[in-house]
Amino acid sequence: MRAVVYQEPYKVAVEDVDDPRIEDPTDVVIKITTAAICGSDLHMYEGRTAAESGIVFGHENMGIVEEVGDAVASVKVGDRVVLPFNVACGFCVNCQLHNKTGFCLTVNEGFAGGAYGYVSMGPYTGGQAEYLRVPFADFNCLSLPEGDDHENDFAMLADIFPTGWHGTELAGLRPGQTIAVFGAGPVGLMAAYSAMIRGASRVFVVDQVRSRLKLGEEIGATAIDFSDGDPVEQIRDQTDGEGTDCGVDAVGYQATADDGEEQPAVVLNQLVQTVRPMGTLGVVGLYVPSDPGGPTDHARNGELLFKMGEFFEKGQKMGTGQADVKSYNRQLRDLIIAGVASPSFVVSKEISLDEAPEAYERFDNREDGYSKVVIKPGS
Repeated sequence: MRAVVYQEPYKVAVEDVDDPRIEDPTDVVIKITTAAICGSDLHMYEGRTAAESGIVFGHENMGIVEEVGDAVASVKVGDRVVLPFNVACGFCVNCQLHNKTGFCLTVNEGFAGGAYGYVSMGPYTGGQAEYLRVPFADFNCLSLPEGDDHENDFAMLADIFPTGWHGTELAGLRPGQTIAVFGAGPVGLMAAYSAMIRGASRVFVVDQVRSRLKLGEEIGATAIDFSDGDPVEQIRDQTDGEGTDCGVDAVGYQATADDGEEQPAVVLNQLVQTVRPMGTLGVVGLYVPSDPGGPTDHARNGELLFKMGEFFEKGQKMGTGQADVKSYNRQLRDLIIAGVASPSFVVSKEISLDEAPEAYERFDNREDGYSKVVIKPGS
């Protein structure tokens, strides 16, 4: 089959790779109808991880079941499904007892958590391809209505919609509260959108890319352009000096200051300053223990200069970690079906598999029209 393969920093190519096959009786193989390029793919694309040449990218995947293992009970050929980016077993202590499917202890030996097409996340090929093997399919497949209605909406259930929702959950958002979301990329916009659905009284979205901020305004958020001045001061000015009840970091370790200088802890520290005493921070932006391209020796070892004193003094709390997609995807699917949610508003472009290398380059350059790209391998 054909797939998007990582070659070296800033270079991916569409290559012929081995077709996926049933390896365990609990597997299925799906034909990909939609896959998405994620901002976290750019960390590998830019050489900011330990990713090696040959990885097939793609952890946001949906499609039609083509082949079913002998032990699969609830999924059949022809079913339309979307997959959490987390690969999980469903029976380990983290999956079963704690409902932490993002930290499965079975699928990736020596590491808590697995995912499709991502460095250090197990031996699972990504879905920016024509076909994909799905392990533990009864647990990992979320069934969708037949046909092609809401195709791009449902594709957002693989990662960014549940991750945005997870950010608001980690932040402890309650109806009527205010929230600041740092980062207006797809995940940040999904966090802002989730906050609106959950009844936030006011949502601030912080970024400097005008097209992204405009999308935030279109869903009812207040845009804060940090190139216009300190975002902490801008938000305080609009909240009678109090700051917000909670906040979400949807940026992660490649955060930059207004002059473009990379400062890995700048968003975390601005959140500490923005959120009121006793408030909560939800961190879904990616942080890694090793960053080959970090701006300092400490950053290259995942060590950040964090405002711990102010965080402690204000009595704040912080929730971190990747989203446990299965905690949210069924309910979010039903919100889409009911017409309450339409997360595909973030989708900026649909492309064929052959267009993926160019799309990666343009997405990495933050070009207009490439904020959220979905791949249609059959086109």
